[in-house]
Amino acid sequence: MSLLCGSPSVTFPSSSSFSHHKNSTSKSSFLSSQLPLSNLSLSSSSIRSPSFIVHSQQETSIVAEEEDPRFICVEPEPRFQGPDIWNTTWYPKASDHVNTEKTWYIVDATDKILGRLASTIANHIRGKNLVTYTPSVDMGSFVIVINAEKVAVSGKKRTQKLYRRHSGRPGGMTVETFDQLQNRIPERIIEHAVRGMLPKGRLGRTLFTRLKVYSGPDHPHEAQQPIDLPIRDKRIQLQR
Repeated sequence: MSLLCGSPSVTFPSSSSFSHHKNSTSKSSFLSSQLPLSNLSLSSSSIRSPSFIVHSQQETSIVAEEEDPRFICVEPEPRFQGPDIWNTTWYPKASDHVNTEKTWYIVDATDKILGRLASTIANHIRGKNLVTYTPSVDMGSFVIVINAEKVAVSGKKRTQKLYRRHSGRPGGMTVETFDQLQNRIPERIIEHAVRGMLPKGRLGRTLFTRLKVYSGPDHPHEAQQPIDLPIRDKRIQLQR
């Protein structure tokens, strides 16, 4: 069964077609009164009635292709006009964390507990004290630590806490206590503690450059006009 699509209305054959059909057929009068389907023309979509719908085989394939999303080449019009009220999450831009505009802090490590001091420094280097804190962005500040050789530890850590380093060669492991490392390189103790509290990876390596540790009360960052590091931990000072 084939139907021709293209005309906007249904047309019936003329009287001459009926007479030709009656003369050419030898069937009953009931069969001779039927219309030839080859001369029937339907609309481009279908003949729709409350009871039935007629589709041609070729038209069905065209409609299926048009409804398939793979054949849609034109972007649909947006459903809503105006600002997007659902995606309002703020994310910092490059202008929000310029290095020349970062705050510089300074802290004296004299008689301060190592772990509590390191956690406070790490929070300010990461920027956790700011409302604009973003875990994946360098939003923190610079921190200067002076008198690194006077940092304190609690309990028996001065003789029991060990620091290990390896030269990369077989048997190149070197182990030393907290007291030994403090006498040799006092800055490395604070750097080691803060590095362990920063993220591991490219961001953590960048954040670690914000830490400046010096033994003694002098530092070369007077031009940055550092301010005192705010410390909320009441147990950070060693009680003698």
